[in-house]
Amino acid sequence: MNWTEVLKNNITTAEELIEPLHLTDEEYRKIKKEVDVFPMSVPRYYFSLIDPDDPDDVIRKMAVPSGDFELCDGVLDTSGEHSNTKLPGLQHKYRQTTLVLVTSACAMYCRHCFRRRLVGLGGEAGADPDQAAAYIKDHPEVTNVLLSGGDALVVPTERIAKWLDTLSELDQLDFVRIGSRTPVTFPERITSDPELIAVFARFLEKKQLYLVTHFNHPKELTEESLKAVKLLQKTGVIVKNQTVLMKGINDDPEVLGTLLRRVSAVGIVQHYIFQCRPVKGVKSRFQVSLRDGLDIVTKANAMQNGLGKSADYTMSHVTGKIRLLGTDRDGRVIFQYKQAKNPDNIGRIFTRDLSEGETWLPDEIILD
Repeated sequence: MNWTEVLKNNITTAEELIEPLHLTDEEYRKIKKEVDVFPMSVPRYYFSLIDPDDPDDVIRKMAVPSGDFELCDGVLDTSGEHSNTKLPGLQHKYRQTTLVLVTSACAMYCRHCFRRRLVGLGGEAGADPDQAAAYIKDHPEVTNVLLSGGDALVVPTERIAKWLDTLSELDQLDFVRIGSRTPVTFPERITSDPELIAVFARFLEKKQLYLVTHFNHPKELTEESLKAVKLLQKTGVIVKNQTVLMKGINDDPEVLGTLLRRVSAVGIVQHYIFQCRPVKGVKSRFQVSLRDGLDIVTKANAMQNGLGKSADYTMSHVTGKIRLLGTDRDGRVIFQYKQAKNPDNIGRIFTRDLSEGETWLPDEIILD
């Protein structure tokens, strides 16, 4: 069966959860209320990883609404993406990078998604390849492009080919990144489409291609997901991983440390450990405090060899990507701009005296 046909069988309604997850009437009612606002779509493969007898199953938490819809504090655009949009679907926040949203669809609508303002709802996505190329040519400082969404791999293969063929002709680009969680949630997208692999191979004759995926828990590293990863690696695609630190998922040094070790062991390069963003409907459910997060990441990193320590604990803030480095002798948390909307701030270090419960920095940061 074609991968597009498989996706049509995704679980998308609360009714489909009643029997397999043994929902009570009250649980069903609450989940349906949330799905009506923030859509649900779960591939059958990923759903099969859920332990139906464990209400705290980590796969369930990432894929299925909690029903705690009253915990809907937070904001929808935590990183200022709207203000950085230069063309429909194209953002330019950091000098060397353009971010392109090729679709507002995903194989799965993760419950911790930071783009839930558009994912599954249509709207501000679906950039045009030729318009994007023209913008990049007009901005010679741009040296790389990130194709994202939604999920960049849920568009038809011929559309991906159009994007990569267009970008491969831009001499100023050093490489292209694709953001996709399909190796984790829907590996059939990669393993069942030889034409997609051929498209990647053709692009790799001209430029390097990275695929940045999103393993959050060791339970996601299955035989099927690793088969997809190995196929990408065999083709020449460099696979990197971004992990979101989340309450009830991987906010335990042993769990996070095991994930980092296993990711490194199969040749995936750990890219970031992100602080979960204060997104509406996500903030109260998944965020850990910055002080707790720093302690968890420090202990998880202590379990790694040199290669396994490559991920920075980072906040993707409206002003830039901010690393959490540790604490000083007075207990203040030390931060550093790894990337910044204002290039003058790149590398700047500052400290803050955070309370135990603080999970994010204010939008306006006055540097020390």
